[in-house]
Amino acid sequence: MKKLLLTGFEPFLDYTVNPTMKIVEELDGAVIGNYQIVGRIMAVDFNSSGAALLGFIEEENPDAVISLGLAAGRYKITPERIAINVKDGAVDNEGNKPVDEPIHEEGEPAYLSTLPIRKMVDSLLENGLPATISNTAGAYLCNNVMYEGLHYAHMDRPGLPSGFIHIPASHELAIQHGRIPSWSHEDLVKGVQICIEALADE
Repeated sequence: MKKLLLTGFEPFLDYTVNPTMKIVEELDGAVIGNYQIVGRIMAVDFNSSGAALLGFIEEENPDAVISLGLAAGRYKITPERIAINVKDGAVDNEGNKPVDEPIHEEGEPAYLSTLPIRKMVDSLLENGLPATISNTAGAYLCNNVMYEGLHYAHMDRPGLPSGFIHIPASHELAIQHGRIPSWSHEDLVKGVQICIEALADE
């Protein structure tokens, strides 16, 4: 059986919970399609998140990598198309706030996802879940982790499927924050499972 590394993030900024963390913890150890899921939680830290992801990859030697991130304000599940070689954005959980910094000085300007993102979106829509491909992962930690995974695959593991999926807020977050779109935890989990199944069918 193949192994899939599934990562999520700890809570950050003024979000006291992170639905990606709950999803990853729930799916850790599950079998979806022909993948055994290995779930790991990432720190919201520009200085350590990339090294942590690569450490998980080296430790687990997965056959594919999917990282999840919260995009509060989005109302669809959005597999990301591209990661850019830039660190920027709000302060992270350790107080870092890079401005226009490269993730890798000698890295490519950008990498395209190697996940079957169109198939994932089509599968989500067929199952009644709103979805679309996103053409920007921003420049915060989500983009940072996506770029690190793709850079590693490009340099050291050609053929390793890797990429990033943003999910909407959970109802729990919407109750805390007011006017943001939200999904039930059950539908968020279902959406991630459908994306993994789409990858497994490749």
